[in-house]
Amino acid sequence: MEKNYDLEKYNQTTHVIGRSATAVTLVMLVGAPFLIGSILGAMPNLSAAAKGYLAVGIIWTVSSVVEFLVYTPMLGAGGGYLAFITGNLINMKIPCAMNAREIAGTHTGTPENEIISTLSIAASSLTTIIVLSLGVLMLVPLQPVLQSEALQPAFANVVPALFGAMAYQYFRRNLKLACVPLVIMTILFTLVPSLISQTSIMILPGGAIAIVLAWLSWKRNKGEGK
Repeated sequence: MEKNYDLEKYNQTTHVIGRSATAVTLVMLVGAPFLIGSILGAMPNLSAAAKGYLAVGIIWTVSSVVEFLVYTPMLGAGGGYLAFITGNLINMKIPCAMNAREIAGTHTGTPENEIISTLSIAASSLTTIIVLSLGVLMLVPLQPVLQSEALQPAFANVVPALFGAMAYQYFRRNLKLACVPLVIMTILFTLVPSLISQTSIMILPGGAIAIVLAWLSWKRNKGEGK
């Protein structure tokens, strides 16, 4: 009973801090252009901004809702707030949290996973800030090296290499189940290249296929008494 009370109190505190930090971050992000514009005497053109938002806003709104529904159960309250405030979920925060969970042996929805997720994303955020700070300081001295032709293929394949290594840890547990949605999505993206830019939205049908196949596999094994 005391353990449940402590967890409930922790979650309440996390939500208070997370919501407050989210509100402050939102005000700062939205207010920055207006503050800079007022100082420089060049306010943003709201009409042009609205037109630009309408061009991509619907896509990103759907993507944001999908990411929230998919990632929040994985990360928990503390990790969710940290990840969405600091950003770069797909490239940094999610792989870091999943790898930490794998190492610690925790499971989604448990208090242990909540703590591990929060700590891993906090560490990832701090590491990102340090690396970015060093990158800004060293950008000019390292510019000839970073712009060399030999390194360009590496920069173009950082994300595929990262997710390929992360995904294999889960694919190997059930290769048959993993290969079907992977093959379907690969064929779909090959036939309709424009869908590549809609990866966040395509998580829905890809995830749905995996869930249906997993359910059918579970039902079949249950019927066979396995």
